[in-house]
Amino acid sequence: VQLVESGGGFMQSGGSLRLSCAASERTFTVYNGAWFRQAPGKERDFVAAINWNGGRTFYTDSVKGRFTISRDNAKKTVYLQMNSLKPEDTAVYYCAADPKIARFPQTHVGEYDYWGQGTQVTVSS
Repeated sequence: VQLVESGGGFMQSGGSLRLSCAASERTFTVYNGAWFRQAPGKERDFVAAINWNGGRTFYTDSVKGRFTISRDNAKKTVYLQMNSLKPEDTAVYYCAADPKIARFPQTHVGEYDYWGQGTQVTVSS
């Protein structure tokens, strides 16, 4: 499965962005999906996860109430709506997918088989 992120860019603090992750294959619709992020000089960290049918979501504490993960399986796409952005949200954001749906929520990098190339999000103060 190929994953392609889009929607990153520059935003002032308090603004909003929506990231998209488009998959190449229909099998993505029965995979769990997730977003991770990696700031310069830091490890890749978990942000949010969504199960295969969109019925369950899970977030890291720092984005709860500000970010929303969703998916449209008809479009083979997972989204990350990011509101009330803060400078500390600045990072490269990566989409991930994995077929081991019973393990939801998967919050570690090693638990995902498929990754996108990343999209840069920069939030200025």
